[in-house]
Amino acid sequence: MTALAISGGRHRILRAHVTVAGCALALCVYAAAPTTADGATSGAKPTVVLVHGAFADGSSWDGVISRLERSGYTVIAPANPLRGLYNDSTYIASVLDSIKGPVVLVGHSYGGAVISSAAADNPRVKSLVYVSALMPDVGESGMSLAARFPSELSTATRSVPYRESGRSGTDLYLKRDKVHQVFAADLPKSEANLLGVTQRPVATTAFSEKAKVAAWKHIPSWALVGRQDKTINPDQERFQAKRAGAHTVEINSSHVSLIAHPEAVADLILQAAAASSPARSSLATTGSVYDARAEAGIAGASLVVGTGAILLGRRLRRRLP
Repeated sequence: MTALAISGGRHRILRAHVTVAGCALALCVYAAAPTTADGATSGAKPTVVLVHGAFADGSSWDGVISRLERSGYTVIAPANPLRGLYNDSTYIASVLDSIKGPVVLVGHSYGGAVISSAAADNPRVKSLVYVSALMPDVGESGMSLAARFPSELSTATRSVPYRESGRSGTDLYLKRDKVHQVFAADLPKSEANLLGVTQRPVATTAFSEKAKVAAWKHIPSWALVGRQDKTINPDQERFQAKRAGAHTVEINSSHVSLIAHPEAVADLILQAAAASSPARSSLATTGSVYDARAEAGIAGASLVVGTGAILLGRRLRRRLP
């Protein structure tokens, strides 16, 4: 074998050793990247799920949706059935099951009670946002909270019996002449009238059924209080937010802040979304499997492998002709 062949063989051995060491280092760096329980990287933006309340539909979020999408978020605004707390929260939970990656879950009005139940035991829900909303504790209902904090809603609804396949019950509608005054005072009267014409009724069981769980006890929450809300008493909204330890903002708004002040609502949701990163979350129960001790160990291993690769390269170069 010629000297040239021997020298070429040693160079190939050197490159091989350095390549292996480099691959090991890259593997350590990859392994150090934090991930969530569902396998998503911590930098992934959450999907924002918007749940509307009673007498409304998903279009009430239109102004909020456009702002969130401009900020790069995927948004879903599913139809809340409005047939009862247990039925509706089960349905919204099934919607959440269809979404991959982290979720910021938002509820307006009665939708707040729905998300409090739907998010229970779902580690992918990183933040809850309540917009002029109900936040019942276990054993509470919309009715029991309204009894403690009365509002003008009690005089603004009418009852209509309904029949469906296999069941019947009672629906609540807003009285048309009360929509502007009680529900949407800071909208133009013509727009408030349109809300009255297109309203979706809500079954009385939405407000009478007692909450069995309260996800805000375990998931970080944000709350918006409308100071001029006549549908849910602002003092009730403040009480609920304080009890939950929610990050709270107050604005001058009627009950439909999501329509009248979409920028303020979107800003609050963006705050919750930004804080939903596992690296910034204040609760360990939000689903992150990132471990600082593991990171330290992997970083140490990376340093050892990198140093070893450098020393190995130097020694082999000294031996080459």
